[in-house]
Amino acid sequence: MKTAESLTHIQTEVITGITEATILQYFATLNAGEFTATAALFAADGAMYPPFESAIVGPDAIATYLQQEAQGIKAVPRQGLEETLEDGQIQVQVSGKAQTSWCGVNVLWLFTLNQQRQITYSQIKLLASPQELMTLRRE
Repeated sequence: MKTAESLTHIQTEVITGITEATILQYFATLNAGEFTATAALFAADGAMYPPFESAIVGPDAIATYLQQEAQGIKAVPRQGLEETLEDGQIQVQVSGKAQTSWCGVNVLWLFTLNQQRQITYSQIKLLASPQELMTLRRE
């Protein structure tokens, strides 16, 4: 199994305002299609909240979900904000775009990292009008 650390050949993303390595690795591994490595960035009880879906919990479930649903999607993160909370957790917001072969949509990614720099919470929000979202529905 590949881990994020063993994927040194993957180009790390550059996101204005973001220096947290876990977040940079998230986007780099996601865009490289290395979904097992992306999922390995999550804590054992880490949860991903994709658009239109309930929580996907744990690295194995997240890897399976990404393998099924994220093929051919390119995340284009542009800028972000990082904030360290009093309890040592880190909250991160990243704005950008998600691009498929047939459309692009503005996205806001929200993350919470624990003190070990593992993702405990990830939410992907599509920033589109209801009309734009209707065009994204699967047939």
